[in-house]
Amino acid sequence: MSEANILLVDDEPGMLRYIRTLLEVDNYKVETASTGEEAVERVQKGLRPDLVLLDLLMPGIDGLQTLEQLRQAQPGIKIVMLSCVSDTRKVVQAIRLGAQDYLTKPFQKAELDAVIDQCLGTNQQNYPGEVEELAEDVFFVAASPVMRKLRSQCALVANVDIPVLLLGESGTGKEVMGRLIHKLSPRAHRTFLKVNCAAVPADLLESELFGYEPGAFTGATHSKPGKFEICNKGTILLDEIGEMPPTLQAKLLHVLQDQQFSRLGGRSVIKVDVRILAATNINIPEAIANKMLREDLYYRLNAFTLQIPPLRERKEEIPILLKHFMSQMSEQYARSPLPLSPELLQACQDYSWPGNLRELNNFIKRYLVLGDEKLAVNELHPGANGAGAPFDPALEQGDSAAGLKSLARTAKDEAEAEAIARVLQETNWNRKQAAARLQISYKALLYKIRQYGIADKKSHHKLSAGA
Repeated sequence: MSEANILLVDDEPGMLRYIRTLLEVDNYKVETASTGEEAVERVQKGLRPDLVLLDLLMPGIDGLQTLEQLRQAQPGIKIVMLSCVSDTRKVVQAIRLGAQDYLTKPFQKAELDAVIDQCLGTNQQNYPGEVEELAEDVFFVAASPVMRKLRSQCALVANVDIPVLLLGESGTGKEVMGRLIHKLSPRAHRTFLKVNCAAVPADLLESELFGYEPGAFTGATHSKPGKFEICNKGTILLDEIGEMPPTLQAKLLHVLQDQQFSRLGGRSVIKVDVRILAATNINIPEAIANKMLREDLYYRLNAFTLQIPPLRERKEEIPILLKHFMSQMSEQYARSPLPLSPELLQACQDYSWPGNLRELNNFIKRYLVLGDEKLAVNELHPGANGAGAPFDPALEQGDSAAGLKSLARTAKDEAEAEAIARVLQETNWNRKQAAARLQISYKALLYKIRQYGIADKKSHHKLSAGA
């Protein structure tokens, strides 16, 4: 049994006695306080509890104010909120202020035990350095403090049925985070769907999301349900939400507000119960200023925001990710896994990974296929082939033919980059229009923007591709 110290704060004497009894059965050392002021004063005077169980609604300073003051007095303190009402707004506020978890009264001992175990780490559910499988080829790693904190926030917000906005660079794992929220939520046994708003042409996206009735447009011979109907009772992830046309954003706002819509060409109202997650890598203030993203939609989606850090800020996870990707790829391509030498691991640690997990995955794929560790290290080594340049076996041969091929490729790349940059400028950086003029797919354009490092001169930052 544990001998952890727990501070219990509640203004109801009967509830104090009840919870104290539950805790002392498991040999926890329990201190009690009947007001927020008393709890704060005792912590300020030196009490160092391993965990605080804090009532949300109390006279005087309430639970949220007490939470803030306790964290000011002891920044690393772990706090679980207790409440007899399920107030979504206050729960979200508590999570933002740093609460580890919350329990709705009345609760069973098993629920209390599970929350305490998770907060104190006695059941090892923080997944330090472990791979958490979510779906086929989809996994989550929390080997760094920032990702462990994000996972805890996912676990909390998963149980609060509100929209969540996932922000981060291309390839950081926003879809993975969305799947994690779904898996940890009460909707886990229901449908999870991802819709890439940039990959579907604007004129088809509305029918894709909301469905259509016969005669809604040329070729619509029968009725068809949209993603929202298919995903009823489940979770939908709207990827690259900043690429959704503003007119369609207004209809999405209506769904967020009223959970109802009409099919394209239809008159009847369809009611749905769908949890909406949204992901983007755009500059939000700039998108709102340029009327690309409706401000009212942003505030609706932004009930809770999770900012996913780039891989360069969580390098502790690189060895784990390398091993996992190698295991996946070797099975997929029916090859024996290749060794990850100290030199290769160090090169991976030193590299900045602008493409994040997606780039790391492709790097392992190329290493496994080519089977040459020297090429792999040179690819990542600054100054060799250009930092992060794709594998080019011809460059390693050192003959004149290889040199000519390299020069031809360089000239072609420079010409292509120049042409893309010119069209982007002419279309005022409307990437969909630019892709159409260049006669390439939207995804191909995003890849080439990243490949050539083409920067938007207006925003002074490099564009990221994908989500």
